[in-house]
Amino acid sequence: MKSGTILVLASSTDAQVAKLDSLDRNWTIVVGDSIGNFQQAAVDATVVLNWSGSGELLRGVFKMCPHLQWVHMRSAGLDNVLFPEIIASAVQVTNSKGIFSESLAEFVLSAILYFAKDFRRMIRNQASGVWAPFEVTTISGQTVGIVGYGDIGRAIARKVSQMGMRVIALKRSVLLPDYSDDLVDQLYGPGQLIEMISQCDYLVVSTPLTAETRNLIGAPEIAAMRKTAAIINVGRGPVINEDALIEALGEGRVKGAALDVFDKEPLPDGHPFYKLVNVLLSPHCADHTAEWLDDAMQFFVEQIKRFSGHQPLQNVVDKILGY
Repeated sequence: MKSGTILVLASSTDAQVAKLDSLDRNWTIVVGDSIGNFQQAAVDATVVLNWSGSGELLRGVFKMCPHLQWVHMRSAGLDNVLFPEIIASAVQVTNSKGIFSESLAEFVLSAILYFAKDFRRMIRNQASGVWAPFEVTTISGQTVGIVGYGDIGRAIARKVSQMGMRVIALKRSVLLPDYSDDLVDQLYGPGQLIEMISQCDYLVVSTPLTAETRNLIGAPEIAAMRKTAAIINVGRGPVINEDALIEALGEGRVKGAALDVFDKEPLPDGHPFYKLVNVLLSPHCADHTAEWLDDAMQFFVEQIKRFSGHQPLQNVVDKILGY
């Protein structure tokens, strides 16, 4: 059974680190939030858990660990942490993909209903003491297009298909002729993004940020959207060109946007998204359930057990593709 030293990049205020006390006593656990905390232990480290450390801290610690075998990320997103040295190394990288999928899928469904039933108008009229009936939209039969059909994308497809919605999706990998998915009415491959977008009542972005996906949804893609369509982003902010989206929203060329992620976070004071009445803004917390941190740490504990028992790790990242 494997044992050794685990370096945990975390703050002293991160309560979930205490869960690591349940690990086999053969593991030595060193917790810190600066390079200095790991100077002595790094030479023996085989595992790094980046719980709440920055990409810069992770890179510095990585360079100090000559015997490192595995790095685990608390988050699902890997932008800013797949630096050249780790990509070129034999070190395995895993993430917490799957922990956040259901809550993000619920956010997407909520956003769809928000626009279809015009909850903003209801709240505005209620606050103003106005009784003004209006028409609402039925989502059953409408089309949801999912860009980034991974674990989160499939969770979204399950939720919206249960509401009678038609699901189409785009996969960046080449589709094999016999590939099928019971949740999806039609799958699109590389080069078919605009074709897919033109059919959507709701365009959902759930792809990770890589060199390939940065500005994937730009002015041409937004121009292909129906005027009655809304866009929902639960992936990463820079996947959508914010300037192009703000212009389209301001001019009414799309119905609206529900955004959980942004180019810069926290969103700067005075940002146009704060004032646009057709934007539903979530401060990157759509997956922050009461249990999410506990679930993420428990997943790592289970991963350690697999690692100790020489079993394959879950959620191994393709470091070249970035997910």
